[in-house]
Amino acid sequence: MATETDSHMTQSPSEKTQASTKKPGPIIVARHGRPALDRAAGPRLSWQEYKDWWARYEIGSLAEGQEAPQKLKDIVADSDVVLSSSRPRARETAMKAAPWADIESSELFWEANLPPPTWERVRFLPKTWNILARAAWLRGHKLDGEGIREAEERAEQAVDYLIDRAQEGQVFLAAHGWFNRMLRPRLRKRGWTCKQDGGDRYWSYRLYTFDE
Repeated sequence: MATETDSHMTQSPSEKTQASTKKPGPIIVARHGRPALDRAAGPRLSWQEYKDWWARYEIGSLAEGQEAPQKLKDIVADSDVVLSSSRPRARETAMKAAPWADIESSELFWEANLPPPTWERVRFLPKTWNILARAAWLRGHKLDGEGIREAEERAEQAVDYLIDRAQEGQVFLAAHGWFNRMLRPRLRKRGWTCKQDGGDRYWSYRLYTFDE
């Protein structure tokens, strides 16, 4: 009886050509579920305190008692590749949406940095610092973390990786709100179309297909 390797080695040239030109599977990109650390909760923080808050947020888990929406579980059920950011909230999202999967986690899909402006004598809620930090980051501010140019390079690498893995079939990625946003124009530029747009809330997803 031929092994799987034997079968592959005895493929005809036409079979190999057909395999190499197979249309890639769809790519599903989801945002993580609701984190345990609430950005709307007080107290108001200085920029240094917000920097510490963001560091805790990055290593934090999902809030307890959540389940993945059935719609998300249904659409990722046939995924051949399941990926996630290696941040706990993203990995836990992938585990809840695809509990059957062997999940591959990577820092390639981490959220883009949120470095606060170093403004003294002001205090804001974390959700306000989030907005200010994103605006500052988009203008080149980065403190001691990743700047926008580095994140853009990482987004290019992430899209290349997603497309490469889509050659294996359907891909499901659980990652982060802003970084997922950075992937969208890069997928579009490479010929991928968003067929289902679930928005940007926690547990939301978008489905992309390659249309030649």
